Amino acid sequence: MKTISLKDIQNTEKNVDGGNWVSRRLIVKDDNMGYSVHDTVIKAGTETHIWYQNHLESVYCIEGEGEVETLKDNKVWPIEKDTLYALDANDEHYLRAKTDMRMVCVFNPPIKGTEVHDENGVYPVAED
Repeated sequence: MKTISLKDIQNTEKNVDGGNWVSRRLIVKDDNMGYSVHDTVIKAGTETHIWYQNHLESVYCIEGEGEVETLKDNKVWPIEKDTLYALDANDEHYLRAKTDMRMVCVFNPPIKGTEVHDENGVYPVAED
């Protein structure tokens, strides 16, 4: 059994500032759960290019409003509180925040916990 408090990781390396977002990594690869869980705030007025070539991600919006645009079809998906979106095909996309958006993100495979997006919007695979 584990309990993890957001306040306990806010001043650690698991509190990662990616410029357009701040992600607090609650569960990471070393926790041996098979996935990672992040509490992430996407900053209002930002647009972030993301392409998780190595990960599948589910994102549940608990605060705020924005949109996701999938690049393969240029479809725009509105995102607001109580909406979940799943990037189930390694979808390359833009995430745009109209207001600050607080998201709960789950990644498979799990990330190590300190990653930021590379120049292509990708997280590397955490090596053993």
